[in-house]
Amino acid sequence: LSFQVLLKSDAPTGDVLLDETLRHIKATEAAETVQTWIELLTGETWNPFKLQYQLRNVRERVAKALVEKGILTTEKQNFLLFDMTTHPVSNGTEKQRLVRRLQESVLERWVNDPLRMERRTLALLVLAHSSDVLENVFASLADDKYDVAMNRTKDLLEMDPEVEAAKARATEMVWAVLAAFNK
Repeated sequence: LSFQVLLKSDAPTGDVLLDETLRHIKATEAAETVQTWIELLTGETWNPFKLQYQLRNVRERVAKALVEKGILTTEKQNFLLFDMTTHPVSNGTEKQRLVRRLQESVLERWVNDPLRMERRTLALLVLAHSSDVLENVFASLADDKYDVAMNRTKDLLEMDPEVEAAKARATEMVWAVLAAFNK
């Protein structure tokens, strides 16, 4: 299973990181897999022939953009021998809105069909799972609702990405990312 990234449009998005990513994708000779692009864009590749496609300081740049939007703040934390910059959440309201959205998507608004789920919500569930924060998203729920939310999400995330991506109207990229993180 290896989903390849094919460039449909190189029109600028207005987002610096996305536009830089588009330029890298456009510059590649042969199509790369989603797995390869995740490794390249996060700086986790060791392939010397592909280093030119890495985004520089991607985590810091994403954090800076979230600081500029008022979602995160920047703090210096002292860890024994050295100082480290951290980015705690400064906008608890926005975080709670996302947590509530995900909770409601698997409880009150559960459709039991990824094709009928809102694309952004499906992407958030996949990213929360891949980032190991899904349990935290559901932690504030009562035990019975927590179990329902975790079981529904588990069923969704255990679907075969290749089968789901091949369906008409499927969100191929979300399934490709899930497949890459499940490797």
